[in-house]
Amino acid sequence: MSNPDGLSVTGLTKTYANGVRALRNVDLRVPSGMYGLLGPNGAGKSTLMRTLATLQTPDAGAFSLDGLDGRRDPDGLRRRLGYLPQQIGTYPGVTGRGLLERFAWLKGRTHARERRREVGQLLEQVNLADVAHRQVNTYSGGMLRRFGIALALLGRPRLLIVDEPTAGLDPAERNRFHRVLADVAADAVVLLSTHIVEDVENLCERLSILADGEIVAEGTPEALRVPLQGRLWTRLVPRHESVPTEVLHVAAAPAGTRVFVEATEHPGEGFEPHSPRLEDVYHHALSRADQRRAAA
Repeated sequence: MSNPDGLSVTGLTKTYANGVRALRNVDLRVPSGMYGLLGPNGAGKSTLMRTLATLQTPDAGAFSLDGLDGRRDPDGLRRRLGYLPQQIGTYPGVTGRGLLERFAWLKGRTHARERRREVGQLLEQVNLADVAHRQVNTYSGGMLRRFGIALALLGRPRLLIVDEPTAGLDPAERNRFHRVLADVAADAVVLLSTHIVEDVENLCERLSILADGEIVAEGTPEALRVPLQGRLWTRLVPRHESVPTEVLHVAAAPAGTRVFVEATEHPGEGFEPHSPRLEDVYHHALSRADQRRAAA
């Protein structure tokens, strides 16, 4: 691998037994900090996350963390890994503190005093110290997501993989979760997989957009917006009018539907210039990917 510092992915490919090709020659270079992976449902994000977490084997390609080969030494990578999947199972009759201590022991924290200290610090970090005595299966959805990040942070992982972490959370829980991730990213590689553009725009210095198992755009949010400068237009379509079919994307508005289009010249009456946002970049990248597949 050419870049020993951080996460390096080269040519990762995965096809399932039913013929679905979930990953197509994926290349990534992820330094320390927060890195976003955007894509619609079915784009291959979870397959990529599970592969990097050594939960499944790719058909081809390689990946490493700080030079450690994840395919040749999966156990070595797991010792440096924290993984938060989309769904977190619960264990009836086990308290939050008790379950964290069990997993800490499995991660090699066999010294009781050190284990209790780390568990206590994590409970404070995710704001669950006051409910650590409660059974995990009584936690709310937001509490479960925060508990999941505490589990993933056991052992101070060098690589933290979080898959759709804020789905279903209210705004206060999302903000709290974001703060925890930002703190972790100061000392680790954090790979944030989501279809929520706002999460990536607020947190990540770099990102990739995944569509149909392929990386279709990569860079900083600022750099990805540059090619669309001066090319985007918007107008409000009143409720009594039909929404045009040739648009980049649409958004609901109180008085109707706001449409966004790409054009090198003014597209017509009612349109005004629109400054590109990451959401526009996302829809533009997906639209171009669709066009390429249709032409192939």
